[in-house]
Amino acid sequence: MNIYDLAIIGGGPAGYTAAKLAGKNRLKTVLFEKNNIGGVCLNEGCIPTKTLLYSAKVYQSARDAAKYGVSCGATAYDLPKIIARKNKIVRKLSAGIRARMHEAGVETVTGEAIIRAKGERHEAQAIKCNGQIYLADKLLLCTGSETVIPPIPGLSETGFWTGREALETKEVPESLLIIGGGVIGIEFASFFNTLGAKVTVVEMTDEILTGMDKALSALLRNELSKKGIEFHLNAMVVSVNGRQIEIEKAGEKSVSEVSKILLSVGRKAVLTGFGLETLNLELFGNGLKVNGYMQTSCPGVYACGDITGFSLLAHTAVREAEIAVGHILGKNEKMSYKAVPGVIYTHPEMAGAGKTEEALRSENVAYTVKQLPMAYSGRFVAENEQGNGICKILESEDGTILGVHILGNPASEIIAIAGIAIEKGWKAGDLKAVIFPHPTVGEIIKETL
Repeated sequence: MNIYDLAIIGGGPAGYTAAKLAGKNRLKTVLFEKNNIGGVCLNEGCIPTKTLLYSAKVYQSARDAAKYGVSCGATAYDLPKIIARKNKIVRKLSAGIRARMHEAGVETVTGEAIIRAKGERHEAQAIKCNGQIYLADKLLLCTGSETVIPPIPGLSETGFWTGREALETKEVPESLLIIGGGVIGIEFASFFNTLGAKVTVVEMTDEILTGMDKALSALLRNELSKKGIEFHLNAMVVSVNGRQIEIEKAGEKSVSEVSKILLSVGRKAVLTGFGLETLNLELFGNGLKVNGYMQTSCPGVYACGDITGFSLLAHTAVREAEIAVGHILGKNEKMSYKAVPGVIYTHPEMAGAGKTEEALRSENVAYTVKQLPMAYSGRFVAENEQGNGICKILESEDGTILGVHILGNPASEIIAIAGIAIEKGWKAGDLKAVIFPHPTVGEIIKETL
């Protein structure tokens, strides 16, 4: 019978990060993954969607080339080749993760791990996989999340898409209705719109991208509307009958006909199917309750990533894994969520870190707003012909940076600057004293201060 220092269930960003770190610190570690290493993020989330979105961006850039004094002639895309490139990249990155596990001395087991009740003779946690029993002194749960399927009448009979199916399609639907205006839904809306589909987004709330800066979300929606995406806010799909979709808004119902439905109303923590009930752990909200060290109500059992139901983002999961393994190794650093970046990889991009105005108002925190058009950055103007955007910075009364929100390319790359400042508790003067290279789009943060 094998005995380990640490057993990890789930090989997504949290799981493989924890495994690599534990292995490099000489902890005997076993990592269980029932599907493909890399989890949802690598196989059907972060990486595949960004690969497709970049292909769409290249296609759009070719169509817009004349704006920059470049002639490309006729432009076209080949969706099967775009999908094949996506698959190639996923395979390459998956192989890279496996190589890192090997280098760290981690034993990787492909199969469905099931937590078993502890035996009378050993205090270690027991896990069964592929007919074999593994014992571990510490257990880390990283089982991730799954797509929420709402009980819409007629939906299950339509052959609808989730993100998984949308990533594998070999043809662009003539029309696509997306249920849900969150990050995943909006990114797919941008992708299929760029490739020529007539896209409609139905969102239950009064604005897309709940949790992001509301004013910038509205500006992004307006930009996407100009490209032909139709939005129905404060609306919901109440029934589906083949290609006929019934939408209710303000008490009135209307029917639309579409080629395909993409369901994107959110994700939920995976809490079943691996014997969690044997541990009798305390829940909180939609996930497992953890403390600042990522310990569950059972001190020897840790949980990271989407299973906590708190911040369903790969980069959050990575940091949580670092905290959990650090605690197992004797460190006492606690998890901080004050500057978790959120990014929308549309064209244009949108990103934010720290508090939004809506959050500050709900918490009765006094703040001031500083904002500038992205056109104040020379590099932005040079690279975004006829494009614009906003950089917004929220400060406390003493000048501490509370939140930064950016609409405009490449928001995804420069938001980390803001995240550092917020996490470290910098004031505006601290960040303004930093020398930014010129010309860069990131200078817009310093200009806005």
